[in-house]
Amino acid sequence: MIYSSKDMESRAVLDTAAKVCAAARTAPKTKGMDGLVTCVLTGEDKNQLAAQMRKLADALNYAFFARDADNVEAADAVVLFGMEEVRRGLGAGCQYCHFGSCADCAEKDGLCAWDAVDVGIAIGSAAAAAADARVDSRVMFSVGRAAKSLGLLGEKASLVLGLPLSVSGKSPFFDRKPKK
Repeated sequence: MIYSSKDMESRAVLDTAAKVCAAARTAPKTKGMDGLVTCVLTGEDKNQLAAQMRKLADALNYAFFARDADNVEAADAVVLFGMEEVRRGLGAGCQYCHFGSCADCAEKDGLCAWDAVDVGIAIGSAAAAAADARVDSRVMFSVGRAAKSLGLLGEKASLVLGLPLSVSGKSPFFDRKPKK
């Protein structure tokens, strides 16, 4: 059997997406509490995400969302990462969220700072896994914001970020021109 380069590159992207999700899952989590959720988008689901990014570019007046939507369309897959909030129960001794205690943070609908730390560590580990596989990637807030607005990781997921993946002759995620 003959496998074309496109077939092998597509397989490499999906294999890498699986490893990226595994790398994020096994990354250290504060107090061992894991609220991470991930998923992988390809095809029409990925294109729907790009369309939502363009809508948000106009609605929020963020031209970079439109530029990033071009990157999502050029990507072979997009991995999404989000956190379902987990209260660490550190009480008044922490205050990294800028509230008096975890209870105060919860009462005022604040966000535990450790969730942001944990998703950051997870996506750093994920991006390293993509780099180890020689698959181009770029962490994008814009992807996560659009995915969150579509509810792609569920209602409980916050701090959503995206990692588009690409196998091509030149990475579409660098040397990008600003949209006007």
